[in-house]
Amino acid sequence: MKFGRVIGTLVATQKCPGLEGVKFLVVQLLDRHLRPQGDPVIAADATAQAGPGELVCVLGGREAALALPHKFVPVDHTVAAIIDIVDVQAEKALPPANVRWRRKAAQTGEAG
Repeated sequence: MKFGRVIGTLVATQKCPGLEGVKFLVVQLLDRHLRPQGDPVIAADATAQAGPGELVCVLGGREAALALPHKFVPVDHTVAAIIDIVDVQAEKALPPANVRWRRKAAQTGEAG
């Protein structure tokens, strides 16, 4: 999952089955400081609401198709969410989550 900024839209005159009605966006991927990273990509819009200038969450690879209504479509990137707020701590690592793993006590052997 990566951050991206929508910089345009794409109009396709023909689409593969399962992609009818899905909007395509031109997205510039961003690094952790929200600076452009690499070349722009074309992403299917799973939210159906993203538009130019918005900060979005982009899925890539096989997971990209899973965010769309039809799961087996040929897409490499998908806009999965529109990001409202980004709260960045200045170069500090986030503390680890307070997670405690518990194991079930071994069951005493009862013949069944």
